[in-house]
Amino acid sequence: MKQIDILRKRLYYQSHHRGMKEMDLVLGGFAQQHLPEMNQEDLLQFEALLAFPDQDLYGWFFEKAPISENVPGTLIEMINGFMRT
Repeated sequence: MKQIDILRKRLYYQSHHRGMKEMDLVLGGFAQQHLPEMNQEDLLQFEALLAFPDQDLYGWFFEKAPISENVPGTLIEMINGFMRT
């Protein structure tokens, strides 16, 4: 199995097993739809996003809290777009 496939599987698992059910649904659904088409750089950005606490992520996606400078805006936009569908 290739390293990128191992990374995808790990991120898929991590995105579905968060501390908050809301984040399981958002990040897990996003991962299911988008991980297969993501390149290694995108996967590493998603991995960095998953390292943030669920409370921060919840604030960014549901409460429109200011987003950390360390998070790529395009990734946040992709997830917000997923949530609107």
